[in-house]
Amino acid sequence: MTPTEFAEKLRAKDAVLLAGRLLLSLIFVHEGLQLATHFEGAQKAMAVLGVGTPLLLATIALQLGAGLSVALGILARLGAVALGLFCLMTASLFHTNFASQNELLHFEKDLAIAGGMFILALAGSGRVSVDRLLAGLAQGAKIDPPVEPHLSMEETRLPV
Repeated sequence: MTPTEFAEKLRAKDAVLLAGRLLLSLIFVHEGLQLATHFEGAQKAMAVLGVGTPLLLATIALQLGAGLSVALGILARLGAVALGLFCLMTASLFHTNFASQNELLHFEKDLAIAGGMFILALAGSGRVSVDRLLAGLAQGAKIDPPVEPHLSMEETRLPV
C-alpha cells in the first residue's frame, strides 16, 4: 500500500483540508469581529490610513463573509480567492515600509496567507464541508458523494 493509498483510506486529506480551512479563516473571522465590535476605534484608525467608512464596512463584510465561507466550506473556493486577493492588496497598500521589520513581517505574512488561500482554492474544501453535505442531500440523502478530481490526486514527479 502506497502512502497516498494509506492517506486516502484514513481520509487524512479531508482532515487536513478542514484543519487548514479553520486555521486560515480564523484570522479573518477574528479580525472582522474585532473591527465590527470596536467600530468607532477602527473607523478612526482607518481614517488615519486614508480608508473611509464604506471601505471599512466592505472590509468587515469580506472578512466575516469570506472567512466563514472558508471555515464552513460554503463556496470555499470563492471565499479563498477573495481572501487571497484581499491579502495581496493589503500587503501592497499597507505594508510596504520595508525599513520597518514589523511592516516587512506583515507583508510576508500577507503573502503567505494569500498563497495558502490560492492553494485552498485549487484543492477545494474536501468532504468535511457544508457544500459537500448539501450536495449529498441533493443526490438523494447520500452524504458522502464522490470526491471531485483535482491536481493533487495524481502522482507528482519532479523533473530531474
